[in-house]
Amino acid sequence: MNSVKSTALEPTRSELRRLPLGARIVRLLPVYGLVVLTVLLAIIFTILLPQTFPTVLNARSIISDKSIIATLSLAAMIPMVTGKIDLTIGYGIVLWHMLAISLQLWFGIPWPLAVVIVLVLGAGVGLLNGLLVEVAQIDSFIATLGTGTVLYAVAMWHSQGHQIIGTLPDGFLAISGARLFGMPITGFYVLLFSLVLWFMLEYLPIGRYLYAIGANPKAAALNGIPVRRYTVLAFVASGTLTAVAGVLLASKLRVGQASVGLEFLLPALVGVFLGSTTIKPGRFNVWGTIVGVAILAIGISGIQQFGGAFWVEPFFNGTTLVVAIGIAAYTQRRRVSAQRFAPNSTIRDAKQS
Repeated sequence: MNSVKSTALEPTRSELRRLPLGARIVRLLPVYGLVVLTVLLAIIFTILLPQTFPTVLNARSIISDKSIIATLSLAAMIPMVTGKIDLTIGYGIVLWHMLAISLQLWFGIPWPLAVVIVLVLGAGVGLLNGLLVEVAQIDSFIATLGTGTVLYAVAMWHSQGHQIIGTLPDGFLAISGARLFGMPITGFYVLLFSLVLWFMLEYLPIGRYLYAIGANPKAAALNGIPVRRYTVLAFVASGTLTAVAGVLLASKLRVGQASVGLEFLLPALVGVFLGSTTIKPGRFNVWGTIVGVAILAIGISGIQQFGGAFWVEPFFNGTTLVVAIGIAAYTQRRRVSAQRFAPNSTIRDAKQS
């Protein structure tokens, strides 16, 4: 699963200036089509469900429910930029949310220290994944699936199949329970994570290096980019952000159980793959990922308010994933075709930075 070049399929300003208005719209439609679809979907549900959908309560519910998925999607996106995949996001969150609670209830550790321990362990698992992929040269799908399965086994052993229940400190509960400007604070966490990742990927050399590695790791190495180091760092960042999602889940649920967490894996991946088809089509990007999660959240919320059955959400997620991968594959083929007529500037731009 290779990412694509930093010169993805979005049109340049000079290209748009040469086109008439109608041609500009046609050229921009593949870039912002998913954004437009998201807005249209929200408008349709607002018209059809005026009493329930366009309400502050519904907005709070969507943000609260999907903030954890959005965080996991951003975590999954980082290794995908380098052409790798991290499946431990779905398994790790199971163990991390249980540890965040059990460290406090069973071992009497103060909640700030418990959070730090979970984040360090998450980074450590990310480091392990990076070493398995880059040093042991194990395919990232196999390596992270194996690591994730072990984490899930540890979570079941740790809980012995029982829920972890007890009275948690108010400060820990406020991590996800507090509100800012009337909205769940978890939404502002996602915004902060997104801004930091966007700035790093778009404006810092590390971002260009990661995209260059995803486009062609051999060419990146030949141009002096330390491929192994940056790929491992991508997995460490993914593992840390997954642990953050685990802490948020623990604060929200207030109970630890091994049966919770795996259901986040599919929608998180759907969000990332959908994101690669918009804003900067052909490559994984931050705002595209957020739009991908948003259209899932709006679609599922609207369908459920229409009285959709319990199986609607997994059906919607699975169907959307297939469609997203299909669109991403088509976009990838367009990129390859475009490469025949445009010089590759990714490595040069990364090296100059």
